[in-house]
Amino acid sequence: MSERAVPFHCPYCGETDLWPHEATDGSAGHGQWECRGCQRAFSVKLLGLLRPGGTS
Repeated sequence: MSERAVPFHCPYCGETDLWPHEATDGSAGHGQWECRGCQRAFSVKLLGLLRPGGTS
């Protein structure tokens, strides 16, 4: 498994021009991205793995 997964496109506009998002204090948050196409910032978070069959 890779250390960091990168989204392939913006979930809002579909643009592929994505960059890691840096907060105003200069810190970069894990899983935070900004879309240069629609000027939105978003985060990606893994909630967990599903069991086969879809039951918990």
